[in-house]
Amino acid sequence: MTDVRDPRVQDALQRACDELGLPLSYRACVYPLLRAPEGEWPPCCGGGCYPCAQTLVDVAVRTLQLLGTPRTAPVPG
Repeated sequence: MTDVRDPRVQDALQRACDELGLPLSYRACVYPLLRAPEGEWPPCCGGGCYPCAQTLVDVAVRTLQLLGTPRTAPVPG
């Protein structure tokens, strides 16, 4: 489980947010994805939400890549 309070995680998350255009005010929305990097993640619903669930997933994936712990596969449902 990733400790989202770790300064390395915060730095990687900030960089991922910057790269993908997610305002830092939404970073807390990414924390659950980082805490369970191999679990089921929400798909885009197509409803035009902001931030889109896919954007949050993209930021989480990039954060994990920057940390050197890329997501390998979701846990089967």
